[in-house]
Amino acid sequence: MDVRGYVESNAPEFFAELKQWLQIPSISADPDRHGDVRRSAEWLAGHLREAGFPTAEVWETPDGGLPAVFAEWPAADPAAPTVLVYGHHDVQPVEPLEEWNDPPFTPVEVDGRLLGRGASDDKGQVLFHSLGVRANLAARGATAPPVTIKLLAEGEEESGSEHLAGLLRRERERLACDVIVISDTTMWAADVPSMCNGMRGLISVEVSLTGPERDLHSGSFGGGVPNPLHSMASLLAGLHDEQNRVTLPGFYDNVLPLTEQERDLIAELPFDEKAWLAEAGHSGAATGEQGFSTLERIWARPTAEINGMWGGHTGPGGKTIIPRAAHAKVSFRLVADQDPADVLAAFGEYAEVKATLADMRARRKAAQPSGIKTFGSTFKNPSGSASVPGGSVAQTAGKLLSEAGCNGLQVGGARFAVKHANFVENLGEASTSEIVQLMAEGRQRVLERFGVELEPEVQTLGPVRFPWRPDS
Repeated sequence: MDVRGYVESNAPEFFAELKQWLQIPSISADPDRHGDVRRSAEWLAGHLREAGFPTAEVWETPDGGLPAVFAEWPAADPAAPTVLVYGHHDVQPVEPLEEWNDPPFTPVEVDGRLLGRGASDDKGQVLFHSLGVRANLAARGATAPPVTIKLLAEGEEESGSEHLAGLLRRERERLACDVIVISDTTMWAADVPSMCNGMRGLISVEVSLTGPERDLHSGSFGGGVPNPLHSMASLLAGLHDEQNRVTLPGFYDNVLPLTEQERDLIAELPFDEKAWLAEAGHSGAATGEQGFSTLERIWARPTAEINGMWGGHTGPGGKTIIPRAAHAKVSFRLVADQDPADVLAAFGEYAEVKATLADMRARRKAAQPSGIKTFGSTFKNPSGSASVPGGSVAQTAGKLLSEAGCNGLQVGGARFAVKHANFVENLGEASTSEIVQLMAEGRQRVLERFGVELEPEVQTLGPVRFPWRPDS
């Protein structure tokens, strides 16, 4: 029997087993479902043992994370290469439930397709490997695969892979391999064999802005106190500029650009944008970063996405309040050479500046200066041999910026003050991106001149106080 014949003859059994696994609601992002994530891991390990894998284990992750599954089937030839297949057995949350035609964990077959949470992402793909190995053995009449097969199925992929790095470090010897196959991608089409050679990464944050100690009646206080939801809406809206580019400072600095050859190859693909939009929830129109095609945007360009925003009254009927708090979840898709830590720091800097400016606009008085202090007196010394005014890095940020020629430096409506270069004047509703660009230019000038790097410390000057700060 050849491979295709084996797969076709064993398809009913495969689908029956997959349906059984899909009924386990292994939602890693939901603490109430963590027990189900463990059940999912145990189910997979048991299935792989029954399929013939000599080794199939549930691995606990460091610091009490959710379990992964490891399996290994050695090749008959000890010198044969080792292939490590990566996938995951956890799934995404299922809300809103009312948008499902059938219960998400009750898989159904529709037009030859199996539908259910995790059917393709990623339980179906993981399970195919056990079927594929058995088909190969049956076709060759062998008892061991031609290469050593290792399988790692993570239990936290859909919630940020918080403990994966620690697991990989701990088990690096057992995971040693010659080739890694990421089995968590899509095909170009059902009838077109495809191989994905790259995926975007992810970092996510939750932001909370707090204002008054309690909800306030808008009839008594509306228009006189800051509204956290107003500020949150402004913060989120400012994440993109008119070209749909992300406005975080330095966001694109390390992005690995597409080569002309890569862009040409992508352009040659038979892409039907209308059909793609229909699959994308009938979105109606394609949009995104200007200067790039739809495929380039979703494959090779970084993004900022607002995943959710809430606060105040969301129940039935009206409730005219100034809410005490606003919340949002934001995620960033990252591409080659971007460092998640850098992006997280840039978002913190952006949020700090944006919220400070919003507070100043709401509270400033005509007799008070309209500006912010941008840097404190904390420095990094990356060069190790800085030469600064007075021979010490313990100088004020204003002194360093002044000596670096930043007095009067201006970006849009933002300008470094003449007497104190770490004081940014707002010359008329300066945008957040202008403030951030100005700060970045000042930091770069100081770094080039003195070999020290200023640490951002955004705060208002004078009696103006900042009533809320983002928590991420």
